[in-house]
Order: sequence, then C-alpha cells, then structure tokens
Amino acid sequence: MNGRPGSLNLSKQASLLQVTNYVDAVVNSDISRVDGVNRDAAFARRLLRSYARHQGGQVPATTIYQDFISNRLPTMTEETISAYILALKQIFVVEDMPAWSPNLRSKTTIRTSDTRYFVDPSIASAALGIGPNDLIKDLNTFGLLFETLAIRGLRVYADALNGQVYHYRDKNGLECDAVVHLRNGNYGLIEIKLGGETLIESGADTLKKLANKIDTDKLPAPSFLMVLTGMGTYSYQREDGVLVVPISSLKN
Repeated sequence: MNGRPGSLNLSKQASLLQVTNYVDAVVNSDISRVDGVNRDAAFARRLLRSYARHQGGQVPATTIYQDFISNRLPTMTEETISAYILALKQIFVVEDMPAWSPNLRSKTTIRTSDTRYFVDPSIASAALGIGPNDLIKDLNTFGLLFETLAIRGLRVYADALNGQVYHYRDKNGLECDAVVHLRNGNYGLIEIKLGGETLIESGADTLKKLANKIDTDKLPAPSFLMVLTGMGTYSYQREDGVLVVPISSLKN
C-alpha cells in the first residue's frame, strides 16, 4: 500500500493538514503563551502572510507595516509589528539572517538589514494558503520557498561545524544568497537557484564577482564557490572552479 499513488496523495494531504494545524496553534495560542502577552490571532495570521510574501528579502518593519495599511488595518503600529516578530522568533517560527561584512578591495557600502526567513518553508506556504499545485503554477513563489528550504539545510550544516550563515548585498546590487562562515575563518559563497543552465551561469557569475572584490590581504580567499540547485542528481565542479550541487546532496 505504501508504494501506491493513492497513499502518496494521502501523505501529502496529511502533511498539509499538519502544517496548517501548526500555524493555527501559533496564531491562536503559541504567540501569546511565549511571554504571557495576549496577542490578536487575526493580526498574527496576517503578519505571517506578509512575512511569507517578503521572505528572502531585506525588508524593514516599515514595509511590512505598509501591508497592513493597504489592507485597512491602521490600528497596529510598527512597534507592535516588531513585538509580534520578536515573539515569532522566540517560538522558532521565523529566523532572520544577518548580513555579512567582509573586507573589500574597494569602498562599497554594504547593506546591513537582516534577510527575512521562516525556520521552515512549509510554514510560509501554509501562511499563504498554497500547496504543491499552486507552486507549480507560480515559479517565483516556488523559488522563494526553495531558497528558504536551502537556507534551512545550510544552517544545519553550519551549526554542526560551529559556523553561521549570512547574506551579502551591497549598494550596487551585488548579492550573494548565503555565506557559510566558520569560526576558524574559513568561508564559502553560495548562490541558490532552482536549476537550469541559465540560472546556474548567472549564479556562478555573481559568486566570481563577489570573490574578486574581497581583499585577500585582510581576509582569506573563499574556500569554495557553490551554486546550490533544486535539480540534478550529482554534484560537479565547473571549469571555472564553481561547484554545482543539488540540494539532495545536503544529507548525511
């Protein structure tokens, strides 16, 4: 029975129901129980939806606040939103990613805002009320959820190695999805792409541009450059040295 398509569909439905129930528990009780502050469930649900739309972006609380203004909910202030976000962090629903500030050869202003992420992409999909069929029709949202999934995997590996995951973005728009930086000073630059030669080439180009900007007299050269993809069955190294690694390789 376990190998039949019908049982697989039931498994997917059970998983969707499980994460939906989890989000219900978060907004109805967990977000208030964490510190004993009574919080509005409807507002918390809207906040999760807004957060899901902005995941993977360096957006301030003011931007999220504008989502509520446009939806005719002006009663909540930016301070209230920040307090709700803090509560969501305390119960491990969201986990933002700090910016990486390397030593560069040229003076470039580095954006220091955190990147918004959920701890697990399934929470974001449940907050948006979407499932697998919806994602197939919306590759942009699919890509954002895949990025969240990849960041979760990278965080697990980095934590096991006493490291941390950062993001990089400068005033000129050069951006790197993830920087795994270990306490011994070693680090790697990673771009996250769903797949396809065009996207892989774009990711590799970004990685090489950033690597060339690093002042290696003050900071070691990156240990590796990697394009982490959602497709493929094996890892390989391009002629330019960039690794192309499918996310299925992130396992023991």
